[in-house]
Amino acid sequence: MMTAIPFAVKGNLKRNAVKQCLCLIMKNRIAILTALIFLIALLAIGSVSAADTSTDRTITASGTGSVIGTPDRAQISLAVETENIDVKAAQAENAAIMTKVMDALKAAGIPKDALKTTGYNIYPVYDDSKFPIVQKIKAYRVTNTLTVTLHDVSRTGEVIDIGVANGINQANSIQFLLSDEQAQVLRTEALKEATARAAADAQTVATALGVNISAVKTVDVGQGYTPVLFQNYAKSDSASGPAPTPIQPGDITVTATVTVTYLIR
Repeated sequence: MMTAIPFAVKGNLKRNAVKQCLCLIMKNRIAILTALIFLIALLAIGSVSAADTSTDRTITASGTGSVIGTPDRAQISLAVETENIDVKAAQAENAAIMTKVMDALKAAGIPKDALKTTGYNIYPVYDDSKFPIVQKIKAYRVTNTLTVTLHDVSRTGEVIDIGVANGINQANSIQFLLSDEQAQVLRTEALKEATARAAADAQTVATALGVNISAVKTVDVGQGYTPVLFQNYAKSDSASGPAPTPIQPGDITVTATVTVTYLIR
């Protein structure tokens, strides 16, 4: 036979179970709160460390170095322009002249891969006397542009003369520049000069303030290089005469900028 449990005993059992549950809940809350406090402490330590790095005493100085070099590359833009009422005739005439020009340049020792077509245009030429009543096409103009790249800049005038002698009627531009190898050599020298100037300025300021430079914190390197450009070299009567066309390439200035932040004590 089952023994009946008094009502008072049942009540005690329930109260004990509730107390145990509450204790477990309280323990979990304490554990969660402890973990949160620990995380907050870690974040605070991280913030202090970050703040400490911002207290570095520094001097920042910039220097620019400039080195003058002689260009060892030239790009010459030449063009043949033809005009005819028949567009096909204008094209055929243009192609014949440009072929003659390219053959003459190759015969003079200019490599085939140094000759590149960089422009080809066909557009109508209108009779302005009829404007604005009606626009009538009086001809078609064809322009074929050839760019010649030279590794020997002293032959620039010679290339122009060969082109003009064989039918070129537009010499658009001449651009002198540096090869990658030459540019790197000059840039190295410019960087050395820029770094030395930045260091000298920083040392002057440190001496004036009565502090010592202890180390380099950061370095930022910049650069600048602009090729010499001669535009709109127009054909003239003297260019097609017996005297060679004189072309003076000039110099190119390679610059480099260095900004250095020094730690001081």
